[in-house]
Amino acid sequence: MNATAAGENGEAGPFEVTHRLVLAIAIPMTLGFLTTPLIGLTGTAVAGRLGSADALAGMAVGAVIFDLLLGSFNFLRASTTGLVAQAFGRGDRREEQAVYWRSLTIALCCGLAIALLSPLLLSAGLFLMAPGPGVAAVTTTYFTIRVLSAPMALANYALLGFVLGRGQGTTGLLLQAIINGINIVLSITLGLGLGWGIAGIAWATFAGETIGMVAGLLIVVSRFDRANRPTRAEIFARTRLKALFSLNRDIMIRTFVLIGAFAIMTRIGSSFGPLVLAANAVLMNIFLVAGYYLDGIANAAEQLVGRAFGANFRPAFDRAVKLTMLWSFGLGAFTTALFLAFGADVIGLLTTTESVRAEAAAYLPWAALTAITGALAFQMDGVFIGATWSSAMRNMMLAAFAGYLLALAVFVPLFGNHGLWLSLNLFLAFRGIFLALRLPVLAGRQFA
Repeated sequence: MNATAAGENGEAGPFEVTHRLVLAIAIPMTLGFLTTPLIGLTGTAVAGRLGSADALAGMAVGAVIFDLLLGSFNFLRASTTGLVAQAFGRGDRREEQAVYWRSLTIALCCGLAIALLSPLLLSAGLFLMAPGPGVAAVTTTYFTIRVLSAPMALANYALLGFVLGRGQGTTGLLLQAIINGINIVLSITLGLGLGWGIAGIAWATFAGETIGMVAGLLIVVSRFDRANRPTRAEIFARTRLKALFSLNRDIMIRTFVLIGAFAIMTRIGSSFGPLVLAANAVLMNIFLVAGYYLDGIANAAEQLVGRAFGANFRPAFDRAVKLTMLWSFGLGAFTTALFLAFGADVIGLLTTTESVRAEAAAYLPWAALTAITGALAFQMDGVFIGATWSSAMRNMMLAAFAGYLLALAVFVPLFGNHGLWLSLNLFLAFRGIFLALRLPVLAGRQFA
């Protein structure tokens, strides 16, 4: 089967999963997702050249607070992908469109709520992260501007989920390139060129999300077949909404715990002082690069597993799990080797402060290792999202988080920041292993 045709022409029913089909989804999305950590790299580099440790640390805290908020709504992307992929496998084009409109409506409503509640959310975030006065002032500037993009950012989750559910990796790449490309260019132009500093970085994000949403709506809606247009009653059918909210609830809990784990890491890192906090902020960009490599494979798993479920075809499911696991570990090992070899050069690009460079270099191996310890976790996330096994995802995440808290309690007092990074790697490993152990039973029930 031609990989492009499978994704773009809407073939339903049994299908063959090949390396080419996996990569037809994974490569474009990996390229698209790699532009996302470039935003973080660019923002860190701009903030790092403002000549103030408070600027770098303040933006790091602001980004964590904002990611905690928007990351908690990642269920909009995940649930849309899984449900659209399953409708795709069944050949139900009407339901594909209905899922899209449901998700987009929820996204816009949630985004508006975040924007309206932003003063309270900022206060809560600053209380949670407890930065110093100088860092808090920078965080407030960054957050107050960037939060205006919340409705557009969540709408882009729904848009991306739809195109991924249909296996349209090239379209996903285009949307990510528009959003992130504008963000990167304007961060440099406004932040450094015009001297807006942290405010310029935040306005760049607003512009990227807004233009990306408009472009995404035009691209997706123009491709809809009017003959398959769902009625308003079908879009907002009570049973469909109930199932969607149940799925979203479980994924939201799972995502909130995941983002919370990273927030805890930042909070503990801040207790070691501004220097360690800044070093960890630089290294987290390396972790994000590794994560977005692996996310491309996870997206392939989501679409192919969901499609296999819709077609009720076990051979495609088994093959999708096997091939995406192979590629995930392969890319993870490659990424770890890459950062062990060139990580010091990356750190040098991100900050001109010599003390931060030296501190980050001391913990570089831990950051590089996350690509291997996280390989199974990312791939299994993709499998479970495509299968819409949301309750199992939620439960295994809670179990992994409990292991993470135990690791923090044991290793941070013993090894300080080294213990913090060790705990993060253990958390990633726990997630993948716990999900993999649940897979055989759940698959046996589904295809009985």
